[in-house]
Amino acid sequence: MAEPFASVAPVPPPAHPRTGRPGPPPGSDVPAGSSARSERTVRPGLTELRLSAFAGHRGTGFPLGPLTLFAGPSGSGKTTALRAYEALARLAGGAPLAEVFPDPAACVPERARPDAQRRRGFRIGCTADGPEGPVRLDVAVQAEPELRIVGERLTAGGRILLETALRDPGRPAVQAAWHTAGSAPVTRAPLPDDRLGTALLPLRVAGKTDGQRQVLAAAEQTVVALRSVFACDPRPDRMRGPVPLGSGRLLPGCDNLADVLWRTRSECGRRYARLVAAVRDGCRGPVTDVLAEPLGDDTVRAVLDRGDGIRTDAGRLGDGELRYLALALVLLTGPGVLDVDAPGEVPDAIRGLTVLADGLDRALDGRQRGGLLRLAARMCALGHIRFVGAVSDASWAAGTEGVTVVDLDPVVHLEA
Repeated sequence: MAEPFASVAPVPPPAHPRTGRPGPPPGSDVPAGSSARSERTVRPGLTELRLSAFAGHRGTGFPLGPLTLFAGPSGSGKTTALRAYEALARLAGGAPLAEVFPDPAACVPERARPDAQRRRGFRIGCTADGPEGPVRLDVAVQAEPELRIVGERLTAGGRILLETALRDPGRPAVQAAWHTAGSAPVTRAPLPDDRLGTALLPLRVAGKTDGQRQVLAAAEQTVVALRSVFACDPRPDRMRGPVPLGSGRLLPGCDNLADVLWRTRSECGRRYARLVAAVRDGCRGPVTDVLAEPLGDDTVRAVLDRGDGIRTDAGRLGDGELRYLALALVLLTGPGVLDVDAPGEVPDAIRGLTVLADGLDRALDGRQRGGLLRLAARMCALGHIRFVGAVSDASWAAGTEGVTVVDLDPVVHLEA
């Protein structure tokens, strides 16, 4: 496997045409000076996912909006794209490489050939936009013969802010260099090869110079944009029976739906009323309330109140109704209710939540799909949530405002 990135070479930004100070090039959509921060969104978010070489994807970059649908037939790489997004999020949260990629060989492109040292790997990356403008993160991972990060690059405004490279295969570390703009233009130090260097920078960079502060701001924007990801795929077979009362934090499979309904009903009446209205639109028959009913043995079950003295046990609902109920609950709650890695040190004003929903349209009828999409669009428009779903076909989403559709063609990716 070739050297993942070139060595660090500080690139001075072009001077601003009016002030003469370093700043964005003419025609850039990133304003220079402190006013740029106030003109940009306060809440960072991903605008692109790059799979340079990951499983079935090669040389691909996907645009991301607040609400994005990956569409394509089975085998087109929808689940793979969501898996790469989740992997970047977990790395940004400080998770070790082996925990994020338990089967790294499955991430290596099938036709990738080992180099002279029998090394093979994969490359993923993203762009996070926010107060610092677009910030690019690219990561090269060696999967064989041993798992390690062999290269990482953080770039903003045409300047390389952080770059790492594996210099000594015998040491569990990479050589890192980050922009300083002080007496020395670059600071060099080793970083572990099993963690994302960008996530470690706040612990290593003092922030004493303008350059160091730029590095910290770009790293923090990227980490904030990636953190608080909830990858969910509701499992109706696990949602039908009673569940023990617990933490009230929704699991990725929504197994403990009744426990979360029990907790959230009293926490926000307005949002719970919106949940009831959404369920009324997506379930058959009259619905006047959605409840968690205690059974007297420290367990609860989910029921629909039909308004005439009849309560329907969730076990009687169809798969589509249960998936619809669970996904509506996810969209109407937040990081405090979902089982996500939320950065507690980040103020709520800039903290977001990204929901990844694989098989979004599975078992749903047309009315349910449309209702969920409209609910997702409304929540995303508020700026508190971003949503990325995978569907087999997105023609039903045409005309919905605010939806970014990424059509995947397996033939294109095989030939890339």
